[in-house]
Amino acid sequence: MSWHLGRLAGFDLETTGPDPLTARIVTACVVQCGGGQDTASTTWLTDVDGHEIPDEAAAIHGITTARARAEGVDLRAAVEQILDTLAAVMAAGTPLVAMNARYDFTVLDREARRYGMTPLTGWPGRFRVVDPFVIDKQVDRYRRGSRKLTALCEHYEVRLDSAHSADADAIAACRVAWRQGTRYPQIAELSLDQLHEAQIEWAAEQAASLQEYFRRKDPSAVVEGAWPVIPHQREANE
Repeated sequence: MSWHLGRLAGFDLETTGPDPLTARIVTACVVQCGGGQDTASTTWLTDVDGHEIPDEAAAIHGITTARARAEGVDLRAAVEQILDTLAAVMAAGTPLVAMNARYDFTVLDREARRYGMTPLTGWPGRFRVVDPFVIDKQVDRYRRGSRKLTALCEHYEVRLDSAHSADADAIAACRVAWRQGTRYPQIAELSLDQLHEAQIEWAAEQAASLQEYFRRKDPSAVVEGAWPVIPHQREANE
């Protein structure tokens, strides 16, 4: 059975900022859907460990610093629970679906390291990710326009109930991934391991192409090519 016809687990974060190396988790969701079973969703709202949520970030996801401090759970505890939940998904062999996975999984990786926890890449089980963003750029590379989640939902005729809330975005990413597997036989016929390895190559090629484009105006421009997690060792050595 193709990877997209079974159970899928969507993962999404809303955070304090765009840099995955420094952003803190504000909300998170892991939603399991498909495979002929009921949808199961777990969500977290954190206290951001006492940090401020910039107005620009709050304008996107709607969570203010005051609300996070009043209603949020301890961020350390949330990170531990998120890791446990995703590890169980991995152990079951369920594909992890994340839109622009490089961002979300790098944020989680750095949060785990801040608290002295084992990052997801160090847990038992296969860390295998399906990224609708990377896949879309590979199968339809010359299509013009936005490739954000809202645009992909429109392109693949997927319902997006409430953009920029972690739970809605997580399940929408799963729906887009399912559509991609249905629409493109060359994607569906790959095993999950093969698809994961292919996306590592595709993401690197896409980043190199974008970097070349940016360097026409800025010779020093750098576009990250690592996927689905920016290596911690690279950051430490810089």
